[in-house]
Amino acid sequence: MEFVRAKSAGFCMGVSLALHKLDDIIEKKDFPGDIYILGAIIHNPQVVEEYAGKGVIVADHPEEIPSGSVVVIRAHGITKQVQYSLSQRGINIIDATCPKVKDACLLIEKNTEDERVLLLFGEEFHPEVKCLLSYAAGNTIVFDSLEKCQEYDLDPSLKYCLAAQTTQDKLIFDLISRNLSERKNLDLVVLPTICNATKIRQEEATRIADKTDFVIVAGGYNSSNTRRLAQIVEAHGTKSLHIETAEELPLEDLRKFQKIGLTAGASTPKKIVDEIQKNLESL
Repeated sequence: MEFVRAKSAGFCMGVSLALHKLDDIIEKKDFPGDIYILGAIIHNPQVVEEYAGKGVIVADHPEEIPSGSVVVIRAHGITKQVQYSLSQRGINIIDATCPKVKDACLLIEKNTEDERVLLLFGEEFHPEVKCLLSYAAGNTIVFDSLEKCQEYDLDPSLKYCLAAQTTQDKLIFDLISRNLSERKNLDLVVLPTICNATKIRQEEATRIADKTDFVIVAGGYNSSNTRRLAQIVEAHGTKSLHIETAEELPLEDLRKFQKIGLTAGASTPKKIVDEIQKNLESL
């Protein structure tokens, strides 16, 4: 059996920066009291559990964070309104929002100042999407597919702005952009908000899918960019399996494949990818 591992598998820049900031706070202990995160720092249960062991508390709601404590803003970001309310309560804020997400927020803010309606390609209940929407000055519309976008009868008397969650599929976003641009008399501005690292990972997943019989996709089940990698592999006609850890590998079932690929989401630790590779190579 042959084995191919994606070069891009593992932490992206934004995730690495967020965890570095959190590690720095834990190590220096510059702030009194407990360290909080509003929501998981990244979408990987193993990483979240590891930091829980270091005393980091995950709060589901901002009201759970006591005044005077320190909160690290997760890589996905939080809404403008929540960040403001935290600062008003005297909470020490360490912003670990991914720079690409922050750039997308500022682009949306700038391009909706003239009351353009924001058309956002993303998952409505994803924390990053909630963050992005909070920077829109006017009305917003969220959709998660080309087909859903095509259902909207957009008013040509209004102005529109198209953006995407940073981890969305670039090829689908381009199709959406083309579809909207072809509509008559539609005033549309298209914003380049998809992270280049996401695009690179997706392109590599496609190449691996084309030259393997089966692809393992490693990452948290709650990670949208990891799920998307599995979807991209399947869309290219190659079977895939999304797992979180090496313990979930169906090793005996994998023996029937001649060539297996391995890729991972942007929030998957290298040690988990290495462990999966070790198990695959044992075949």
